[in-house]
Amino acid sequence: MLVDWFTVGAQALNFIILVWLLKRFLYKPILHAIDAREKRIAAELADADGKRAEATRERDEYRRKNELFDQERATLLSQATDAASAERLRLLDEARQAADTLRSERQDAVLREQQSLSDEITRRTREEVFAIARRTLTDLAGVGLEERMTEVFTQRLRDLGGEAKEELARALAGASAPARVRSSFGLPEVQRAAIRKALNETFSADIPLQFETAPDIISGIELTTNGLKVAWSIADYLASLEKSVGDVLKEQARTTAGEGGQRKPGADAEAGGVTG
Repeated sequence: MLVDWFTVGAQALNFIILVWLLKRFLYKPILHAIDAREKRIAAELADADGKRAEATRERDEYRRKNELFDQERATLLSQATDAASAERLRLLDEARQAADTLRSERQDAVLREQQSLSDEITRRTREEVFAIARRTLTDLAGVGLEERMTEVFTQRLRDLGGEAKEELARALAGASAPARVRSSFGLPEVQRAAIRKALNETFSADIPLQFETAPDIISGIELTTNGLKVAWSIADYLASLEKSVGDVLKEQARTTAGEGGQRKPGADAEAGGVTG
């Protein structure tokens, strides 16, 4: 068999050229593509790992934040519950105190009203009693009683002494007008003369007098001059008694109201006498 070396050489050259062409234009691009794909896949895998790690980190952070939020929520809820309980107790205490204060004020108001009513009843009763006494004494005043009152008044003038007598003497001496003798009834001339005599003998002087009738003087006589007064009347006794009764009632009212305290000592004014 004859071998055509030219053909063999040409086929060998064609094969070499084909291999070079395949390597140059096929295998290298394919290898480059495979390398690029592998690099891309590796990069994508690395990116995926980074994202997975980031996701894991974010998940852990989210979980930590949730746990922290739950703790803060529980703390705030506990604080709110405690605050609500404290506020409830405070409001209940304020309401209780307000109720106690209102109850105490109502009781005080009732006591004051009762005390006021009692005082008013007592005052009106006292006024009526003394008014009746005054009317009764006025109605009972007669000639015999009037003569006796004149005797008592003149005797009081004669009994004046000490500072009271000196003070009245100065007032009579310095008076620019006659001394006024006032009585609840018209004095007969005999009784007027008795009063003049008692006054002149007491002060050893001729003292001018002016006699007047004063219905407001209940069964009594009074001498006034230069701002001083010598008086005797049943009204003075009634006034003294009324003052004493009033003082006793006021003291009783203070004791009842719980004010306590000791009554300031002082003598009641004696009925009749020299006053300024």
